[in-house]
Amino acid sequence: MDERKSNNYAELCGVIAGSPVYSHESRGEKFYTFPLETKRLSGTADVLNIIARERIIRQLSPGDAGKIHVTGELRSFNNKHGEGSKLVITIFAQDISFDDCEDINDIVLCGTICKAPNLRTTPMGRDICDFMLAVNRRYGRSDYLPCIAWGAKAKEMSTWEVGTVVDLTGRIQSRQYIKLIDGEPTEKTAFEVSVVDIQECE
Repeated sequence: MDERKSNNYAELCGVIAGSPVYSHESRGEKFYTFPLETKRLSGTADVLNIIARERIIRQLSPGDAGKIHVTGELRSFNNKHGEGSKLVITIFAQDISFDDCEDINDIVLCGTICKAPNLRTTPMGRDICDFMLAVNRRYGRSDYLPCIAWGAKAKEMSTWEVGTVVDLTGRIQSRQYIKLIDGEPTEKTAFEVSVVDIQECE
């Protein structure tokens, strides 16, 4: 794997879909988040959550139009506030620039399968396998990232055990689903890495 991309690399190009809002403060530094819309080849749009340091966000002016290019890492954290998803997936931006490029959504990860792969078949008869990947971060932390594979790759990796180390490339996608909350149907958004290629490390 390219050493520049390390074990967790995200590259996106798309359109800002909302104004940055304050997220949190850590070690005296403020962080902001905003949605980024990037389109698949099919035309379907994924709206992804970007989080960045205040000094990087300052580069983005509300009146600026066009696309932005983001590089960074795919991150997760546990939401303990009781509202929204329990596992929150974001892209931690290390660099942001304006760039009139084609839409990009590339994820490169190296991690350990930490939840047994679950193989199932869609109503259309296509094999699908979902699993959780633990990707190490500095300071002894890890990001837990939901992933999904299709077809022959899904069948192959359904035989892999927890603890298997894999390299994968893919894209981060958003998916809407309905969840019953207090008896009322509520639309939610899930985020997962759709695997393009995956291989077991030696």
